[in-house]
Amino acid sequence: MRKMFTVAEMALREIGRRRGVLAILLLLPLAFYLTRRSDHIGQSIRFVFLGLSWAMSTAALFAASAARSMEPRLRLGGYRGWQLVLGRLGALWGLGAVISVPYFLLVRFDQRDVRHTSIALVMALLVLIAPLFGVLLAAVLPRELEGTLVLLLVVGLQMMMDPSGDASKLLPFWFSREIGTYAIDLTDSGFLFRGLVHAAVTLTVLVVALGIASGIRLRRRRHFRFAAAGSR
Repeated sequence: MRKMFTVAEMALREIGRRRGVLAILLLLPLAFYLTRRSDHIGQSIRFVFLGLSWAMSTAALFAASAARSMEPRLRLGGYRGWQLVLGRLGALWGLGAVISVPYFLLVRFDQRDVRHTSIALVMALLVLIAPLFGVLLAAVLPRELEGTLVLLLVVGLQMMMDPSGDASKLLPFWFSREIGTYAIDLTDSGFLFRGLVHAAVTLTVLVVALGIASGIRLRRRRHFRFAAAGSR
């Protein structure tokens, strides 16, 4: 546990150094909310979901990418791969919980004719899944810019695609549209059930993919090859 806490502390310090990331985390969901609050109440809540997913995924991407240079030394120091991943995710989950609470309170007191419990559920699932998606992108893609472009593509498709289409179900945050429809439009429980199923499947796929990608990357041990090359 101590090692995971150490990794979590390092991740939070890295995010703290990136003031631009912190500004995105704090202000982007609010900007999304305010842009549609005056004319489309339900849409403004959905935009908060998109803002949270984007902000948490971006923070996870930056934190995981920045940790690449330290991971070989931590591995040599006795840290296991799962401790590195879980420690970083724990920090991001805690940060996401702190950030999402004020936005839930904003919706809770600003919007009355919605199902607030379901809105809280969507935010909790986003806090859980979005960092996994960001860390997975950092494990698969070599540069932050490429990961950021993928995040932009995913969020853009989430906004533009028809949520009832089959292709939109392949997006990692589709569940927020379904549960959000149940919470905002007061529809039947079928939307809630489909959203929960999608969230469970997405979570499982991301965990398995992250485990495989992290295992492959951490086993490459570039630092050993560098040492061997230097000794010749």
